[in-house]
Amino acid sequence: MNKTLLRRTAMACVLLGAMAVFAQQQAAPPQGGGQWQRGQMPTPEQRLQRMTQALNLTEDQQAKIKPILENESTQMQSLRSDTSLSQDDRMAKMRQIRENTTSQINPILTPDQQKQYAEMTSRMGRGRGAAVPPPQPQQ
Repeated sequence: MNKTLLRRTAMACVLLGAMAVFAQQQAAPPQGGGQWQRGQMPTPEQRLQRMTQALNLTEDQQAKIKPILENESTQMQSLRSDTSLSQDDRMAKMRQIRENTTSQINPILTPDQQKQYAEMTSRMGRGRGAAVPPPQPQQ
């Protein structure tokens, strides 16, 4: 009787410990210094940080671009939660939102930054597997 109770207690402790470890792994933030995991969209702050580093944005440019990225993120989130659209319609609307964002960001950038931004966005489009045309720098 005592051995059976001891075995059951030990088994329960092992199971509870395993559950606690699993729960901690699920709640852990993504690794990689603030980078997003595959399949997870970056936050507007992460995107702005990446753009700032890649394009050497001024504080004024950052202040103007941040609300544009936040607006795009809000639109994309609501689009992803809209189950009434087909996959093709959803992708077309996402492409339209991205193009709109680019058209708002481009005038804030210098001509050199516009070229770099066009390269950045064309690389991102290829990474997603989407047929996103590269944005055209404004003259």
